[in-house]
Amino acid sequence: MARVTGILGKKVGMTQLFDSKGEVRPATVLQAGPCVITQHKTQTRDGYESAQIGLVEFVKEKKLTKAMQGHFAKHNLPPVKFLREVGIEVDGAGEASDGALKVGERVLVDIFEGERFVDVIGVSKGHGFQGVVKRHHFGGGPKSHGSMFQITGSIGSSAFPSRVFKGMRMSGHMGNTRVTTRNLRILGVDKEENLLVVEGSVPGANGGYIVISKAKKPPRERRGFAGATTVDPLKAAKRAAKKA
Repeated sequence: MARVTGILGKKVGMTQLFDSKGEVRPATVLQAGPCVITQHKTQTRDGYESAQIGLVEFVKEKKLTKAMQGHFAKHNLPPVKFLREVGIEVDGAGEASDGALKVGERVLVDIFEGERFVDVIGVSKGHGFQGVVKRHHFGGGPKSHGSMFQITGSIGSSAFPSRVFKGMRMSGHMGNTRVTTRNLRILGVDKEENLLVVEGSVPGANGGYIVISKAKKPPRERRGFAGATTVDPLKAAKRAAKKA
């Protein structure tokens, strides 16, 4: 059976949660879906396996192009604004067949049930044209009277090589770029409201569109660091010395 590995959604906002130890954890609430499968791309027809899904939300049909209106009318689908392609995973041996995924099926947040980590793709906040102090965290110059604090300084040598190297950190457009945050721990899943709570921050502003997918390279659990069951070698040595 083939299933999609990702879902579309929006960033709701940040909050904080307390774990079992009483420590506060920064958390981000994500609106994950509901989504609908609008197209199934196969290896035989398109050269690769993927599913095109759209976030189900109210949008006027006249706001879409004629091509997109025909694309949705072909399978009698509701008009959607935000479309992306996500990967497909197959349970068991074999490849995904043409009939494994049906166009029009709904994709809900329950695809992350049993998962521990997710990857989130979003567009970072735009900050316009910024200098090197804010953009690259430069230290700046002296703050005394008569000096320029937020100054770039020297950017190249005059004699050799008599040019500026590529990749020099300078002032320019900051933010408004595609950012991927990997291995965010899942703290909770609300199937009724299609909400997903992850630990940490997510790129973009509140209300921004995001793509949530299962973690491609989840972190491995370190042996010997299992919390309360871990044996501290120093304390164990002290206890052994007292018994002796």
